[in-house]
Amino acid sequence: MTDRASLRRLVPCAAAQAFADGDDRLTATLLQRARDAHPPGTLAWAVLERLLGLAFIHVQREVEGTFALERADALLDTLTDEQRLDVGRPDLDWLDLDGLDED
Repeated sequence: MTDRASLRRLVPCAAAQAFADGDDRLTATLLQRARDAHPPGTLAWAVLERLLGLAFIHVQREVEGTFALERADALLDTLTDEQRLDVGRPDLDWLDLDGLDED
């Protein structure tokens, strides 16, 4: 699972809805739960950790967010060039409900 569409399916729709609703605490909680469902050091974990970091920074929790980004980006940097092109760097657009599958 290294293509962008597959990885976006990792984002819980409820987390995206909470983000759209401005419920920052619920967004973080749901992203943390989703992240914790994957072993640390995996691509899925890194994608969700990066989104969690961006969500923290979005609500002015810069220190926590920066550390999360550093952890995630270190793992994402280990991807092959081909994988890196497919995945890119997850950003807050990944929490846009319109880009998520509803199942």
